[in-house]
Amino acid sequence: MNLTKRFSLLLFGTAFFFFSTSCESTAQLTKILDQVGGNPSNSEITAGIKEALEKGTGISADRLSATDGFLGNLDVKILFPEEAKNIENTLRKIGLGSLCDQVIISVNRAAEDAAQEAKPIFTAAIKQMTLRDVQDILLGEENAATQYFARTTTDSLTAKFAPVIDESLTKVNATKHWEDVMKNYNQVPFVKKIDPDLNAYVTQKAIDGLFLEIAKEELKIRENIGARTSPLLQKVFGYAERQKK
Repeated sequence: MNLTKRFSLLLFGTAFFFFSTSCESTAQLTKILDQVGGNPSNSEITAGIKEALEKGTGISADRLSATDGFLGNLDVKILFPEEAKNIENTLRKIGLGSLCDQVIISVNRAAEDAAQEAKPIFTAAIKQMTLRDVQDILLGEENAATQYFARTTTDSLTAKFAPVIDESLTKVNATKHWEDVMKNYNQVPFVKKIDPDLNAYVTQKAIDGLFLEIAKEELKIRENIGARTSPLLQKVFGYAERQKK
């Protein structure tokens, strides 16, 4: 038998071997990949999502509850209510800009105080998650977790934040500054007199700011491999990426 025929028989035998064992090899390979970081189990998905959410909500609450957490963050900084913009503009025109500034500083300080109360509420929402919840979050939209928190924690956050903000507004003199603003504005001739509910406004803006920061953290862990700081997070979110391709 010449060399060419021997080589052909060798190739044929090799191909036949791989073909005959392909099913078994594929199954073994899949098992190995699953073990070293392939498809996560349901329990791993649940644990991974909860780990990610604990991390994201914790970072967000800590960031916003720090001094200047709201005031120094242009994305969440609380300004005058939209219906009170004319009030601010009018008072600044008549030399009362510093009073307006005091209002802005004090309402942001109140929101920073309230943000400290958020962690236990998020922790409770995370603990009550079902497997369906975590699967919907993992394979859902880029802000699916934020939407989940908005649905499940808004009422609790409002109830918890409102008294804290009310107390804080008084502590930082926001209530007095706001009363001074309203008094000065309502004395301006020919203006329409209004008196927005400052507590309700700051409470809602504080919650909105918290969800905005959570959305940032959620997007970061979905898109940035470096933000997945544990093997479990890498496995779970790597799996999510493959499922969405």
